[in-house]
Amino acid sequence: MSNENPSDLKYTNTHEWVRDNGDGTVTIGITEHAQDLLGDVVFVELPELESSLTAEENCGVIESVKAASDMYAPLEGEVTEVNEELDGEPELINTAPFGEGWIFSMKLKSMADLEELMDADAYEAFCQE
Repeated sequence: MSNENPSDLKYTNTHEWVRDNGDGTVTIGITEHAQDLLGDVVFVELPELESSLTAEENCGVIESVKAASDMYAPLEGEVTEVNEELDGEPELINTAPFGEGWIFSMKLKSMADLEELMDADAYEAFCQE
């Protein structure tokens, strides 16, 4: 298992990743590190479509064979899309956390907020603390 976090993403201290889609929206998932700690994911409670979230607001739950873990909105904005594939295949979070295992997309209130998140190097250092 590689511990390499994609360098084009931003990261939170609650182990979510954020991809800038270049159109005022971002896609969000959980990191390899997070899915590794959780173990086999068996259920995902997705945020509600079109709901407005504030940064660090609890917006869903990821349940694994080991535990249930809250998911947090990394930034303020409105949910524009949820990954409905996870309803039938929650294990995508384990097999492709940075790809098909994405969780939701949102339109950010301010794209400048992205700068407040960690880059890949800072996140890796954070995980090793």
